[in-house]
Amino acid sequence: MVPELEVIDHVHLYVSDRAAAEKWYSEFMGFNRMQQFEPWVEHGPLTIASGKVHLALFESTQPQKTTVAFGVNCNNFIHWIRHLNSKSVDFELVDHDLSWSIYFCDPDGNPFEITSYEYGHLSQRLSAQI
Repeated sequence: MVPELEVIDHVHLYVSDRAAAEKWYSEFMGFNRMQQFEPWVEHGPLTIASGKVHLALFESTQPQKTTVAFGVNCNNFIHWIRHLNSKSVDFELVDHDLSWSIYFCDPDGNPFEITSYEYGHLSQRLSAQI
């Protein structure tokens, strides 16, 4: 059985100037910086939100494919690992220090991410499986 996806967690957007993009998204769409993810800004995304919609702004001058990120709880995260393994889907498991993510692509190379913010509990579950 395929595990349930709960929400679209965030969308990766690639911009040429994150500061300019942050200003534009703030002024035109009401997005504001998510302070809890400030530790990621230097080496990762600048995460902004408007209501429950989150955007992760990455700086790049190269054309990129947009990553759709789904949010799940700890149990569904474990189920997704098992499901992807059972289907022989290549994936990468990444510890972001504030969340865990699974990265994989569809057959056309479109990237997806499954994220859980139940970091402590999930870290314990994952370490028990290793």
